[in-house]
Amino acid sequence: MKLKIKKGDTVIVIAGNNKGAKGRVLMVYPTTMQVLVEGVNMRSKAVRPSPKHPNGGIVKMEAPVHFSNVQLVDKNGKPTRVTRVRTTSGDKTIVKRIAKTTQEEL
Repeated sequence: MKLKIKKGDTVIVIAGNNKGAKGRVLMVYPTTMQVLVEGVNMRSKAVRPSPKHPNGGIVKMEAPVHFSNVQLVDKNGKPTRVTRVRTTSGDKTIVKRIAKTTQEEL
């Protein structure tokens, strides 16, 4: 199944412990149908000393969220569903994502 959410999109969490939180999509995992959202679903992880973390210890990091628990945000800041429209110009087919609430391109 093709996800309608892409890296860099702004989304809002509509279900779960972080309901109502907004953030930017950092990664999309299409095989598991999950997205990694900045500042949402924070988890603590114990890490060993490394060049990135010289002292080691406990680090807070984001965990993936299922894509059904997030919705894209339109230009007005409201959650919206997305539809895709195909247009053909010459020999190219262009797919645009359209917000259901404002009918504008995302």
